[in-house]
Amino acid sequence: MSDAMLPVPRLGPHPDRPRAYPPDRPAHLPLRPLWLCRACGAPWPCAQARLLLKVEYADHPIDLAVYLSGLYHEATHDLFRLNPHDGPTPRDLFERFVAWGPCRRGVVE
Repeated sequence: MSDAMLPVPRLGPHPDRPRAYPPDRPAHLPLRPLWLCRACGAPWPCAQARLLLKVEYADHPIDLAVYLSGLYHEATHDLFRLNPHDGPTPRDLFERFVAWGPCRRGVVE
């Protein structure tokens, strides 16, 4: 893989949430395969995306957990392909994508 080419994202879950709020602002969605927020440039899910996801899925916490788990899997694949030697660890990505969600548990040491 050349330095100019980024890996093509797989056909896993499509990150289409959270919806833009307010509607006239850019949505806090991830830019794949880098997994940075399109609106603010922070690692996705950024603080605003987390807040909006919790509100959007307030009545469906299991759906949010499944959505985040699928995106965790996709991000792990994308980010490992981008930088297999010193990218984020699976544990770091779990904390970033899943651990803050509705079905959180402490990580066993």
